[in-house]
Amino acid sequence: MTSVIGRSRTALTAVALAVVVGGAAIAGGLGNGAAPASAEATDDDPQIQYLVVIFQENVSFDHYFATYPVALNPPDEPPFTARPRTPRVRNLLTAGLLAPNNPNTAQPFRLGRTQATTCDQDHDYTPEQAAEDNGKMDRFVESTGVGSRPPTSPCVDYGLGPSLVMGYFDGNTVTALWNYAQRFALNDNFFGTTFGPSTPGALNLIAGQTHGASPATLGTEVVDGSVIGDPQPSHDDCSTRETVAMSGPNVGDLLNAKGVTWGWFQGGFADCTLSHTGADGHLKLDYIPHHEPFQYYSSTANPHHLPPASLATIGHTDQANHQYDLTDFWRAADAGNLPAVSFLKARGFQDGHAAYSSPLLEQQFLVETLIKLQQLPEWRRMAVVITYDDSDGWYDHVPGPIVNHSRTTADGAICSGAAPSLGSAQGRCGYGPRLPLLVISPFARSNFVDHTLSDHSSILRFIEDNWTLGRIGPESFDQLAGSLANMLDFDHPRDDTLLLDPATGEGPNEGDD
Repeated sequence: MTSVIGRSRTALTAVALAVVVGGAAIAGGLGNGAAPASAEATDDDPQIQYLVVIFQENVSFDHYFATYPVALNPPDEPPFTARPRTPRVRNLLTAGLLAPNNPNTAQPFRLGRTQATTCDQDHDYTPEQAAEDNGKMDRFVESTGVGSRPPTSPCVDYGLGPSLVMGYFDGNTVTALWNYAQRFALNDNFFGTTFGPSTPGALNLIAGQTHGASPATLGTEVVDGSVIGDPQPSHDDCSTRETVAMSGPNVGDLLNAKGVTWGWFQGGFADCTLSHTGADGHLKLDYIPHHEPFQYYSSTANPHHLPPASLATIGHTDQANHQYDLTDFWRAADAGNLPAVSFLKARGFQDGHAAYSSPLLEQQFLVETLIKLQQLPEWRRMAVVITYDDSDGWYDHVPGPIVNHSRTTADGAICSGAAPSLGSAQGRCGYGPRLPLLVISPFARSNFVDHTLSDHSSILRFIEDNWTLGRIGPESFDQLAGSLANMLDFDHPRDDTLLLDPATGEGPNEGDD
């Protein structure tokens, strides 16, 4: 099936800015100075035929990009030097909210490479709303900050307790992601569709919808039929605690109706007893059921984790029902049978989630995956999206607009001021926290920062539009979603690749483009 993305484009108006930090000038602005996309396009333009969505865990935008593109560069960590004309990013550095100017009760601080392992913060639906404090963004320590509390919840907080929530990494630790942002496209205005942890983020990615859960009330996991926590999927033999099932369509149903090949590929899916030692030194299961959104829907679930009937059926409907182990993705890729739409989920210890994973373990997965993808023949017609399911509660200074309100007992003042705009369903307040999003592709603009307002369902909408699938339905966030198209330039496709070191995130000196 032929894709349609690339047949129309919208250019941003550039506003040139410069900021001086530590004596070094960083050129750029709210519009990069990049050449605008052509207003006219033809059906002969290159088009995306393969989309790979790498869906990682629990990172706010400022947690990884607070000072981008300025890194401290201590002598014992991989160095990072920004390319000339790196555009300005909306972060703590440019907002002037680094120490001592931050309104929170603890100041933001840099976490070094030796501090990559940290406690997991509170990232539940209600505490995240409280942290934003009606848009003042000043209650993170009190609302989502978590410190080590032995023996019930021991973790690494470096003696900082709840103040750890204000920590951020720079390009000496998340080196690969900063290098990818230098060569490809980054969005600094991308938000979780709703507040809450992993499962709402995953459901919004594939359906723009967290309503329709059964049972309709389940403690702190489901409120008024909407998922706000992390219940496990009912249609999954590997689920071990409270479960829910979801009703309604998801993007898998739309892809099937159009005959487009697709799959969700998750580490450990083939054997959910397998585990690896995590960043915290404890064993962590490779497969995490509540990170697999298609297992909540009977139409797209593979409850018994059956393997594909054959290599040739990967991406097609068979006994696996489009739900696979991550190894099946590479088997299909090596055989020239890459599905048109692929969602990749790392094994637990490499998914980036604080406590059991880390930026360094995540980096190894991301870099190794992108090295392989860039060497496939399909790469020249591929786009890779990297983003995260939620913020983990980590501090970010930008409040998302509340485009859909809610008045449940779980909702705070920031959400409850008006009735929901997307139908009558409650418990879907959003947008939630700001998250990183990168697009890596021969069509991605180089060293570009996009400021288009977007959210998890923007990825869903990209799939819907690229393969002319139509929309999910009247209550899905996809009808509001901003476009990712401005991160792409179909008039100037590139033939370069960026093959980084998985351990350090470093790559070749790119020079001035």
